[in-house]
Amino acid sequence: MTTVTLKGTPFETVGELPAVGSKAPEFSLTKDDLSELTLADLSGRVVLNIFPSVDTPTCAMSVRQFNTKAAALDNTTVVCVSKDLPFAMARFCGAEGIDNVVTGSAFRSSFAEDYGLLMKDGPLAGLCSRAVVVIDENGKVVYTEQVSEIADEPDYEKALSALS
Repeated sequence: MTTVTLKGTPFETVGELPAVGSKAPEFSLTKDDLSELTLADLSGRVVLNIFPSVDTPTCAMSVRQFNTKAAALDNTTVVCVSKDLPFAMARFCGAEGIDNVVTGSAFRSSFAEDYGLLMKDGPLAGLCSRAVVVIDENGKVVYTEQVSEIADEPDYEKALSALS
C-alpha cells in the first residue's frame, strides 16, 4: 500500500506501482469508441498518465501538458488513464483540441488494482490515484512516479527524460 494525500488528508492505495526494471503488467482499457486497448496493442514506448478524473483542474492540466509534450516524442504513445467513462474523456479531448494522446478508461477493468493505484479510502475511493508509469519499447518499466499529493501535477520533465 502507498499513502497519498488529498489537500493534506492521508489515504491509501491498494498495492504499489510496478517496480522500475520489471515487466509492465498487461492491461485492458476502454477507448472512446468502446473498443479495447491493451498494452500489446501499443508499439514503441508508452507513457501512462494516470489520474482520478479529467473533470478536475489538475487532471485536465496533466492531459493538456502531456498532449503538448507528446507531439515532440518519436516512437512514443501517451495514454491518459482514469476511471472516467470513455465518453467524458472524448468530450474533454474534443473540446480542448487534444489529439496527441490516447485515452483509456479503466471503468470496467482491473487496471487500478494491477498497477497499485486504486484509492481504497477517502473521498476519491474507487478512483485511480495520480501517477506516471513509463514503459520502454521492450515492455520494461523505466520510470514511475506516485504523486504524493493528489492535487499536485506530476513531474513531466523527469518522466519524459526517462525515455532518453
